[in-house]
Amino acid sequence: MTREPPAEDPAQDAPQADGPQRAAAGLPAVGHSLRHATAQMGVRRTALTLLHVNQPDGFDCPGCAWPEPERTHRAEFCENGAKAVAEEATLRRVTPDFFARHPLDDLAGRSGYWLGQQGRLTTPMYLPEGADRYEPVSWDRALDIVAGELRALDSPDEAVFYTSGRTSNEAAFLYQLFAREFGTNNLPDCSNMCHESSGSALTETLGVGKGSVHLEDLHKAELIIVAGQNPGTNHPRMLSALEEAKRAGAQILTVNPLPEAGLARFRNPQTARGLAGRGTRLTDLFLQIRIGGDQALFRALARLVLEAEATDDAFIAEHTHGFDAYAATARAASWDETLRATGLTREEIERAGRMVLASRRTVVCWAMGLTQHKHAVPTIREIVNLLLLRGDVGRPGSGVCPVRGHSNVQGDRTMGIFERPTPAFLDALEAEFGFAPPRRHGYDVVRAIRALRDGNAKVFLAMGGNFVAASPDTAVTEDAMRRARLTVHVSTKLNRSHCVTGARALILPTLGRTERDTQAGGDQFVTVEDSMGKVHASRGRLDPADPALLSEPAIVCRLARRVLGDGSTTPWEDFERDYARIRDRISRVVPGFEDFDARAARPGGFTLPHAPRDERRFPTATGRATFTSAPVEYPHVPEGRLLLQTLRSHDQYNTTVYGLDDRYRGITGGRRVVFLHPDDAAERGLPDGTYADLTSEWRDGVRRTAPGFRVVHYPTARGCAAAYYPETNVLVPLDATADVSNTPASKSVVVTVTPAAGRPGADDRNGTDTPRPARGGRRS
Repeated sequence: MTREPPAEDPAQDAPQADGPQRAAAGLPAVGHSLRHATAQMGVRRTALTLLHVNQPDGFDCPGCAWPEPERTHRAEFCENGAKAVAEEATLRRVTPDFFARHPLDDLAGRSGYWLGQQGRLTTPMYLPEGADRYEPVSWDRALDIVAGELRALDSPDEAVFYTSGRTSNEAAFLYQLFAREFGTNNLPDCSNMCHESSGSALTETLGVGKGSVHLEDLHKAELIIVAGQNPGTNHPRMLSALEEAKRAGAQILTVNPLPEAGLARFRNPQTARGLAGRGTRLTDLFLQIRIGGDQALFRALARLVLEAEATDDAFIAEHTHGFDAYAATARAASWDETLRATGLTREEIERAGRMVLASRRTVVCWAMGLTQHKHAVPTIREIVNLLLLRGDVGRPGSGVCPVRGHSNVQGDRTMGIFERPTPAFLDALEAEFGFAPPRRHGYDVVRAIRALRDGNAKVFLAMGGNFVAASPDTAVTEDAMRRARLTVHVSTKLNRSHCVTGARALILPTLGRTERDTQAGGDQFVTVEDSMGKVHASRGRLDPADPALLSEPAIVCRLARRVLGDGSTTPWEDFERDYARIRDRISRVVPGFEDFDARAARPGGFTLPHAPRDERRFPTATGRATFTSAPVEYPHVPEGRLLLQTLRSHDQYNTTVYGLDDRYRGITGGRRVVFLHPDDAAERGLPDGTYADLTSEWRDGVRRTAPGFRVVHYPTARGCAAAYYPETNVLVPLDATADVSNTPASKSVVVTVTPAAGRPGADDRNGTDTPRPARGGRRS
């Protein structure tokens, strides 16, 4: 039976901690999946919906971007995928009556968990200037309001067009086309906050800013290094691939400040051994590295390869550039500095080195634990250096594997959602559509927040996502949003961003991935690109949550017609009527998408070309793969401080909070917890179960505090702490970003941890503990 949404926010002032688990998935994961799904969807709808997730004739999971195998299981979903589907396919509804009962101040005081649990949005909602609550509005009126604000801007660059990684290829292509025909490259996206560092490093060194492996390459690898990643929670289906690799004889080297259950042992719920037995031990060597020490580690491993004279000399001579300079730099790596940066012993690193030397085929996987540091880009370049030394790019069973978080974040970038588009992409767009797209680079996420803060951006449109909760420096971000003239969110569910508004605000409800999309041209499908460059169709099966919902492509097309008017020759009406028309135009603009519509319709779709992987051809400035010789960097933490990383709980996907537990880390009943090494906690007089305030330090001197966190003694690396986001985003300074990529440095925040000054759980709202100033008025 389905359950009603919570009427009040559950108390989170006394979370409990029972210690970390030592295995992931198994029968408990099945039970949690079904309980969550049936509470949202009921039994029959749960069965019908989950059996179509990630199937060739079904819909792509709205969760992570992990690829499907060539032959899918009947149940091709994980626990968090089931939760993501249930949240979207829920039978709960948010109607105009809900907004009549809840003024904006009430909503702004609720937690992100409570907001999301209320159900699907059904009606366009408008917050007029000076009003205290949203009111229903027709689609025509809503789109006219947006169009009027956009046309009234002094410059197209005063508008920001944000994109979430859930957006389909078709919607993303139309969105960037509209923004550029309007006249701006202000197209920030969620990738700016996650794998921008990966794209920056890989484009420079390999010539392609994506991973270079197929799913089958993990099955063929002899060594898989998983660094700065927690697949058991964030990409659970990856554990099946790691298990298959282990069965084939691979070794797995895990590098992380925290031990994670999913990488210790996997109890595969698709097998009897996983359900009833002990499952499969995955990690052969766990290196519990200090936060931010990864570049030093990979440099030391490269030194060991060079000292063993175990380089692939033929590959290096034929395909690379800069080897001599890099080899000299790596040979000079200091052991003292390496041990200081990593917190590891020399014996541990040398053991890892022997694993690298024994492997003829190595894959390195990573995620946010590497990409969200000041020195993230040099760290990922160092991974490439190690693989190039061994010739581990462009051959089966080897390569780089940045594991993307959201289901189509990679596809959105392929479709042109990028504030710094290449000249080649803009040239193709101009040739196909007959207008001159802007050439000046636009705003990424951090620069967009600054522009809103400083009054240089006045209209903010979001295609999905939860921008306010996802962004750093919560107080600054919220104040910036309140300075806008108009904020617009295309959404399926209520979230924090709907509660932090400009002078006026709109919520435009849209179809979800699970729902049937019927246009004038008949039933439509959309496409997505997974983390390994495979493009395939997604066909929703459920009736829409409300008959009045519009799809994302329809919203973009109708808005574009209103804004651009008769001056646009783009066939927006045709695009809305038949998505095949969109794919036809994509095929003539984006390389690799030839005959797009026909190939996407085939079961399993198609794989995009990748020159380094397919041909060992490297489209860099030199035409070769590039060794880079950057100095080793790592965080330097003042005496008495700790280094904090923000992370997800197991009941969470990005900013969407499904529940208040973190089963694998032993946490129940709340999210305001801080994980501390027992010795670090003892030095600060913080017994397990007491409460602490977290205060970050940054060169601007601003005091940023997240109060009332329950202290959990935990086996993390010494000198390191961890806590959940978005609650701790308040601690991340807006200007603390990665060099080159400008990604917020959310994984290395210098903090003091002191006994709590106030009551426990001082503020359970997602992402802020600051007062809510009044919304700003219109600004010129």
